[in-house]
Amino acid sequence: MAPQLDPGDLVARAQRGEPRAVARLISLVENAGPQLRDIAAALAPHTGRAQVVGLTGSPGVGKSTSTSALVSELRRRGKRVGVLAVDPSSPFSGGALLGDRVRMQEHATDDGVFIRSMATRGHLGGLARSTPQALRVLDAAGCDVILIETVGVGQSEIDIVSLADTTIVLMAPGMGDGVQAAKAGILEIADIFVVNKADREGADQTVRDLKYMISLGDRRSRDGTAWTPPILKTVAARGEGVEDVVAAIDAHRDWIDRTGERERRRLQRAESEIQAITLEQVRARLGDVGGSAALPELAKRVVAGELDPYRAADELIAAAGSG
Repeated sequence: MAPQLDPGDLVARAQRGEPRAVARLISLVENAGPQLRDIAAALAPHTGRAQVVGLTGSPGVGKSTSTSALVSELRRRGKRVGVLAVDPSSPFSGGALLGDRVRMQEHATDDGVFIRSMATRGHLGGLARSTPQALRVLDAAGCDVILIETVGVGQSEIDIVSLADTTIVLMAPGMGDGVQAAKAGILEIADIFVVNKADREGADQTVRDLKYMISLGDRRSRDGTAWTPPILKTVAARGEGVEDVVAAIDAHRDWIDRTGERERRRLQRAESEIQAITLEQVRARLGDVGGSAALPELAKRVVAGELDPYRAADELIAAAGSG
């Protein structure tokens, strides 16, 4: 039997910038093993400092290339950068299928960059279930900026807004009716729009379409100050326009700090995470009850008309609690 690792020691080593300790912590939180609670407790006092930036958009817009270009620009400015690249799961191994680390090889030998591919493992919304805890690991490890690249599944990919301080929505010209298809979900979450591959025909039309969509809405903070998402053009493969994107990220950070929006978002993030963990624990307990005689017996009573399904659910939850 392998010896138990000391979570406090692992976190201390991660804080000193040891890549192996960071990688081990992320693996442990991904696998949700018995030490997960101890790790979460050890991480908690050392988090909340990093700036979290999410990148999302439909497949083909150049998310990985844009992420790599942003890493280069942030490193040029002396920032320590963490990247969580969420990929679809392999149906065979359950691991990350595309492996964004392969597409970011230029940063592989940089001690100031930590890149991790994470598998969705069937979790919807563009993120992996363990992304919030992996984010805490990189935060505790001293990353100034953490970039989260979502899986790229289109307008349903909106979980990132509950996790990021700043959300970048990437678009590209020549994507047909991409703006119209996205407007029902993904457009509303953007703090910054980036039209990548702007050297292609149709880039200016994409910008005009976005300006029109933005004109239909208004986003305000608690003090009534409006934030209008800027629309920027980039050619990420050549690094063009990336400085403007980083400047926009900084401007949005200043705005959310000045208006209290960052605190509001982080409180909302914590509430959502607590709720998700609670529901997961309830499901686990109900799963245990489902293997007993309680559920079939309640089902018989519902079929016989002796009990309505809502009351049956109450009894099942009560049985789980008493177990």
